[in-house]
Amino acid sequence: QVQLVESGGGLVQPGGSLRLSCAAPEFTLNHYSIAWFRQAPGKEREGVSCISSSDGSPHYADFVKGRFTISRDIAKSTVYLQMNSLKPEDPAVYYCATVFLDSCPGTTIATALIGSWGQGTQVTVSS
Repeated sequence: QVQLVESGGGLVQPGGSLRLSCAAPEFTLNHYSIAWFRQAPGKEREGVSCISSSDGSPHYADFVKGRFTISRDIAKSTVYLQMNSLKPEDPAVYYCATVFLDSCPGTTIATALIGSWGQGTQVTVSS
């Protein structure tokens, strides 16, 4: 198991921004791709974004393209999710997870390919 720690969630007004962080043990980003998921109350978990361990290439769900940016700092062993232009439909608990592939298969990722999960961070969008 890899321990992942998310942070950066909070309350923001519609149109605002937040940056989520996913801190991992050293060398994790060299061996695992990292994905962000979210789950809102009463809804299924959905993939938001993924960054490949092989080359850092990003992948986004259609509903966040152009608004969210995933990035990584290998030296800090941290993956970031910059969320801009937040909408009322974005509130959820956001989780990061390790993916047992060196290249993300998009953002729809089979459960069997997911290793460790973080504890989640709450994002609330409200005026």
